[in-house]
This record gives sequence, C-alpha cells and structure tokens, in this order.
Amino acid sequence: MSKNDQPSRRSFLKSAAVASAAPAVATTRLSQNVYALNTEQEPTAPAGPNDRIRIATIGMGIIGFIDTDTALKVPGVELVAASDLYEGRRVHAKEVYGDKVETYVDYREILARKDVDAVLVCVPDHWHAQISIDAMKAGKAVYCEKPMVRLVEEGPEVIAVQKQTGAVFQVGSQYASSVLYDKVKELIQKGAIGEINAVEARYNRNSDIGAWQYSIPTDASPETVDWDRFLGTAPKLPFDPVRFFRWRNYWDYGTAVAGDLFVHLLTGIHHATGSLGPNRIAGMGGLRYWKDGRDVYDVIMGLLDYPKTEAHPGFTLSLQTNFEDGGGGDTYFRFVGSEGVINVSFTSLTVSGPGIQQATADQVLKGYNSVRTFSNAQQKAFAEKFLAEQAAKSKPKPHKSEPEKFVVPKGYDERFDHFVNFFKSVRDKKPVYEDAVFGYRAAAPALLCNDSYRQGRVIGWDPAQLKVLS
Repeated sequence: MSKNDQPSRRSFLKSAAVASAAPAVATTRLSQNVYALNTEQEPTAPAGPNDRIRIATIGMGIIGFIDTDTALKVPGVELVAASDLYEGRRVHAKEVYGDKVETYVDYREILARKDVDAVLVCVPDHWHAQISIDAMKAGKAVYCEKPMVRLVEEGPEVIAVQKQTGAVFQVGSQYASSVLYDKVKELIQKGAIGEINAVEARYNRNSDIGAWQYSIPTDASPETVDWDRFLGTAPKLPFDPVRFFRWRNYWDYGTAVAGDLFVHLLTGIHHATGSLGPNRIAGMGGLRYWKDGRDVYDVIMGLLDYPKTEAHPGFTLSLQTNFEDGGGGDTYFRFVGSEGVINVSFTSLTVSGPGIQQATADQVLKGYNSVRTFSNAQQKAFAEKFLAEQAAKSKPKPHKSEPEKFVVPKGYDERFDHFVNFFKSVRDKKPVYEDAVFGYRAAAPALLCNDSYRQGRVIGWDPAQLKVLS
C-alpha cells in the first residue's frame, strides 16, 4: 500500500463510526424475556436456470468439503472443479459431487478456466495469500478461509490487489455475518450495557480431534501426495504425512491456535463494536499437554488494549484458547459495560446486569467502608452531612432486574449467511461483510499474539494505518 493510498486516521475512524450503524434485528417473542432472532439473509434469486455462479474449491480438506457443501446450498451455485494435493481427496470430490466435477493437482489450472466465476480458497495458511492474489489477478471472485494471511507482512499486498483488480473478496470467518453479533452490535449501540469497558472471549476444546490430531490415510505416500507443491516456500523437508495432514501443528505452515480460533473471536468482536482493532497486544501460553511432535503451543491467552475511537470507548480484551480444557471446552463472549453485560454462546445471547451500583446509606455508614475507622465524633459528623446530601439528591432510576435472552432459529447456520453475502456480492456487486481490510484487521492482532508469545514482549499496532509499531 503506497503512502498516497493510506487514508488519514481521522477518515478511518469516521468511516468506521458511520459503517457501524446497525439496523434493528427483527425478533419474535417466545416467552417472557425470551426472543427468537430472525435472520434476514435472503439469497439473490438466479434470473433463470442458466444463471449460475460456477465455483471451484481449492483445497479439499475438512473445511474444503464443509465450505463447498454450504456454498452449494445457495440457489444458483454450481461446483465445476476442485483441486487438492492428495489423490484420495480428489477421488472423494468426484464421489461426493459427481464425475462432472473436474479435479486438479495444480490450482493454476483452475484459475486458467474461463468458466470459473469464483474460487473457495481452503488450503493451509501458508498458501492463503499467494492463491488469493493469483485468483484475483485471474479475474475470479475469492472466498478465502481465515486467517487471511499467515504473516502480518502479507496483508498489505492482498489488500492492494483487491483494490487494483476490484475483485469480490470475502474472508471466511462467519461471525461477520452472524445474526447473534448483529444483535450484540444493536444492543451496544442502544446503550443496553452503558459504555463498554471490557470484553472476554474464550474458545476452548477438550478432545484429540479438537487439538488437531486428525486421522491420516493408510495410502499417504510421495506417490499420492504432491509434497513439494505443498511445501511451497516453506523449508524443504523429506515427506512427512503427519506434517501434511496435521499441518496446523507446525509454524512452517499454520498460524497456531491464535490464527485459527482467535480470528473468529476478533471477527465477532470487531463486527459488534465497530472497532478497527487494538493498539497493544500481548500473548502468553505454552505447549502443556499435546506433546505429539507439534511445535506450536496448545494453550494461549491474549491481552489486547483497544483505544477510544468515535465508534466506541476504550476497552480491554482478554482472549483464551485451551486445547486441554478438562472442564469440557466451551466458546463464549462477555461484553462488559458500565450498565450491564452481554453473554454470547454459539446459539444465544443474554443481556443483563444491575449496572454500577451506588452504595446504600447502611453500606456507607456501617458496612465495609472507611467510615467505621473514623472517631465516634467524626462518624456522627460525617453521617449527618452524608444523609443531608442524600436527601437532596434525586433517586437513581432502578435498573432492569430481569435478563433478556435472544436465541437463533433452529438449524441456523451463520456460515450459510456468510456465503449468501458473498454470492450476493458476486451477482449484484454489493459490498461483502468481510473484505480484505476487515479480514486483515481480524488476522493481524491474532498473528501478533503469536509474535508476542514467541518474542516475549508487548507489540504495538496501529489499527488505522495497519502497521506494526514496535
């Protein structure tokens, strides 16, 4: 990004404040203080049977099949090609989607096809930036799985190429399209919890598969896996099926827990608060349990400071992922304000809290307070003055005592909503919810948590100008 392309901090903050305005999320009352959230994402209907968006999936691993299945639920979307470096996945793509789907080893053969309108980039993290850039330059719309990049320094080029080509580009972190976080955004803007001052977010797991010990096929070999193409710019090593099928466990190819899961948390938080991101980032953790040859940690905590902007007050964010959470694993958000709190799970949110309370007269004069240490004469004098002042004050309005709960509809899939938004942009040129700039603003703080952990220091970040400061 050239100096002339960098908008001023003030223009960034103003645009963020305007963009953060949230329409009310429609609800249906289910019972007292419990409401169903109504999703309003409706796919753009194809003009006719021949009006198809032809897609190809690059990378047919777990998320490749999940994303493809979800994309094909959107009306007017057709899969025409898929690529993967493991022969078995190419075979399975045809088994699942039919022989008409052409399969490839080299993704560039897909990009050369004129009949491919959009590609889903579902490859290991160290290939995200290069394939996305190549696809946009080839005139394809791109849905790139999170994190958008593996390295912080890769982000500006992806942003620049999206701007230069005008390509539709969506990062695949579906919390940006979730009706839950739309509702959180609305509640925060309405002042339901007063001024936000802290956010807590957790994404914990307690299983071997959750900790990335994925199964390895018995036929994995240099004959069935294009190992050299997989390595790309990574260090050259002899064929290792564990590194290929469990690539997230290694710094050479993945972005560790923060890059995989903190990005989801940051996406939801940035969407709900309208934030551009933090300015100070610290990450701490270690490899505590899953000592299976991996070189990344399995427990990480992040502490991030968000400066005050026109979109929100300053607040502090704590993030946590623990891959050996013996308590069962969980995912939740807690948005804390001066007047209440919003707790968010996978399927619901609750807004509640008495707000910051003023002490009663008994608490001030007889409770856990310094008055009890005064001399008897001073206690009497203080009490007379305090009670007189209290009598002259108007009584504060009572806070709502009953929490309100909002639940998503049965079978709701925020990933589907994210694809609906992507394909609307492909058809109608409407803005995507998570473009390269938004995606980078979610990815960079997660990646800097990694850098902080590995370097043992707090890292400064300019969220408006997208620069590492120290």
